[in-house]
Amino acid sequence: MPKDVILTPDGLEKLHEELEHLSTVRRREVADRIKVAREFGEIAENSEYDDAKNEQAMLETRIATLEEKLRAATVVDADDVPKDAVGIGSIVHIKDEKTGKALKYMIVGSTETDPAADPPRLSNESPVGRALMGGKRNDVVSVQVPRGPARQLKITKIDVGL
Repeated sequence: MPKDVILTPDGLEKLHEELEHLSTVRRREVADRIKVAREFGEIAENSEYDDAKNEQAMLETRIATLEEKLRAATVVDADDVPKDAVGIGSIVHIKDEKTGKALKYMIVGSTETDPAADPPRLSNESPVGRALMGGKRNDVVSVQVPRGPARQLKITKIDVGL
């Protein structure tokens, strides 16, 4: 049974765009590459052909994965994002109690995780995301990190990010 995929409207659009690109542009490019590789001679000893066929297999696997994610997707509506507690679609402002450092994250489903985004998109399934989920303003949550003792994070503000 497939795992539920939780997406923001932006995440849903990006998956559709990627699927469209892979299904049209990339499929044509790979098919052309296979056609050219066939012309290099004996298929049994043709590394260009083997590479192109492997690329085609990986492409089709990615397309199937995207289609499955879209079938299992639940899209979070801005009206469904709680305003007083952390949920998927929330932008959470936190303060590390030990260092005093202020951070800001948007909580998203695991498919949309992007640490380079502004604000960084943090999965609800990550250790920090899981600890923050359901938290309210001024709550202090404890997060076990891979190295060192648990970190204490204080929720200072919650905004709706959708």
